[in-house]
Amino acid sequence: MGHVKRKDYEAAVEPMQRELVGLARWVQATGARIAVIFEGRDTAGKGGAIEAIRQHLNPRQVRHVALAKPTEAEAGQWYFQRYVAQLPGAGEIVLFDRSWYNRAGVEKVMGFASDEQVESFLRAAPVFEKLLTDDGVILIKYWLTCDQKEQEERFAERREDVLKGWKLSPIDVAARERYDDYTQAREAMLRATHTANAPWTLVDFNDQKLGRLTLIRDFLDRVPDKTVREDAVELAPLKGKPAKEHYKVLDPIPDFPID
Repeated sequence: MGHVKRKDYEAAVEPMQRELVGLARWVQATGARIAVIFEGRDTAGKGGAIEAIRQHLNPRQVRHVALAKPTEAEAGQWYFQRYVAQLPGAGEIVLFDRSWYNRAGVEKVMGFASDEQVESFLRAAPVFEKLLTDDGVILIKYWLTCDQKEQEERFAERREDVLKGWKLSPIDVAARERYDDYTQAREAMLRATHTANAPWTLVDFNDQKLGRLTLIRDFLDRVPDKTVREDAVELAPLKGKPAKEHYKVLDPIPDFPID
């Protein structure tokens, strides 16, 4: 099956991004709190989906959270503690690029957490999420699916592209041999944490552009369809002629084509 062409993707995503601007205005006006979890295999497309959502939104209102591995101090805390600090306040949207579900995924598969720790997490996560949703947080959980053949092609692309090389970590390399282990870990996670108040939604990301469009459409449809009137900003005429800058700036790039 062919992939969505870029021009078709851009034509389809633009009106959705306009809707996202309206959604963000509604969130700010009502004080709503939205937390969106993006989980999935390495290379699935979590970062690209998040960027497509927040591209035209205020970064002070719509935060991208991608936590590094726990520090020594964090490792000694309640497991959810460092994520609680990142939860949305009134009028905020937080997009989690991986989340507390690391414990049920990479930590389990790569042996960074014991079986007892993983089992404890799977019991605790639904309770933790129930506390959030009972308090009014809109919690949306996405798992981005990706076949191993597609994943291998993306790993190879990262290896060859100097601009994407930072995305290929030693953990990613080691995880390549454990595709089936990740599948089993995911299934156990879904069985334990797919609940009525915080269900999982799986999105096919073998075609990343189509996956983004599908996910954004679903996200928009999850939130109440309420519009908030945008106050018009008046720009009064300047008093006098427009001023020019008077300090020295860098010289332009030599021979750079300018229309």
